[in-house]
Amino acid sequence: MRASRRLGVIAMSALAMGVSLQACADAKPARASSAGMTAAPMKPGGSGIAVQYRIDGTPQAGSAVSVVLSFDGVSDPAGGTVKLTADGGLAIAGSPGPHALPAGKASTLTVQVVPDADGTGYLHVFTTQNGATSATSVAIQVGKAPSAMPAGSGLKQTPDGDKIISMPVK
Repeated sequence: MRASRRLGVIAMSALAMGVSLQACADAKPARASSAGMTAAPMKPGGSGIAVQYRIDGTPQAGSAVSVVLSFDGVSDPAGGTVKLTADGGLAIAGSPGPHALPAGKASTLTVQVVPDADGTGYLHVFTTQNGATSATSVAIQVGKAPSAMPAGSGLKQTPDGDKIISMPVK
């Protein structure tokens, strides 16, 4: 009886994972990154500007850290724009924009951000061309990343004797 229940759970999990992977199938794959840069995913209907980023140094509360942003794929003859915002205890040192992106050229922008405490803050990068806007969020982690498991959770036992881990649904 237990084996058939486990098989059912495995089959349902595989089905759920397959459905969630299909939901991402329309997204364009990220381009290969260069010089230690992380390529942000591109979705259809967005600005079409490829964004790559890199955090130089180790973020520390109260100290500026450089985020290097690279942009490519500006095809509008009028060029494109990039605007920056921050949240989660992060402040942008300097102008948040909008900054001009030239047509037909790759360009780079280095931004100084200052985290005010331990935790995760986000630098939001909004690119626009041809009237379409895309958003990329760059996570800036200060200190140790929080555990994925809740502190109070542990193994629990079902009435049938199976051991399970109870986790909240996000």
